[in-house]
Amino acid sequence: MTADLTLYTNPMSRGRIARWMLEEVGVAYDVVMLDYGSTMKQEPYLSINPMGKVPAIVHRGRTVTEGAAICAYCAEAFPEAGLAPNDDERADYYRWLFFAAGPVEAAITNRSLGVEPTADQQRMTGYGSYERVVDVLEQAVSAHDYIAGDRFTAADVYVGSQVIWGAQFGSLPKRPAFDAYIARLVTRPAYLKAAELDDAAMAPA
Repeated sequence: MTADLTLYTNPMSRGRIARWMLEEVGVAYDVVMLDYGSTMKQEPYLSINPMGKVPAIVHRGRTVTEGAAICAYCAEAFPEAGLAPNDDERADYYRWLFFAAGPVEAAITNRSLGVEPTADQQRMTGYGSYERVVDVLEQAVSAHDYIAGDRFTAADVYVGSQVIWGAQFGSLPKRPAFDAYIARLVTRPAYLKAAELDDAAMAPA
């Protein structure tokens, strides 16, 4: 039976964020694996995401792209999972979810590409400087056990993915606060299941 939800992904991509989120909400979903440079840049996928990027989900005929949006959407679409913010968590939830999707993503990408804005250019960039972004991210993950408080939410899937990958690939400096936050995330059953599925998808046939 075809599920109401389909994940379009590649196991070596930000699609791992969406996979983790779907495992957290615990709903059935189909998976379409796409290849860089071929199926990801061709129809029928371009009709789903004209950017030719993953991840994307289609849920009951509606498309959601962008990792942060997929996390927020799934938290609301599947409230029984308890991953949407409560009233006390909402401000930090949205603040840090979109901080990770905006300044953190941009700062890390630019640093990886060798793009370092000058002091004057930093006034024009949404993130200012890489160093300031890292310091603020460290403060955010140090304030509570989880990004919006004392409870894991969908925002931790996205923010946590950024921190986990940053530590793994060296795009974030090694700091005790990042290590402690990562340790709280990587033992979650949904994280382990998602990683297992994506790692298996990368294995040669």
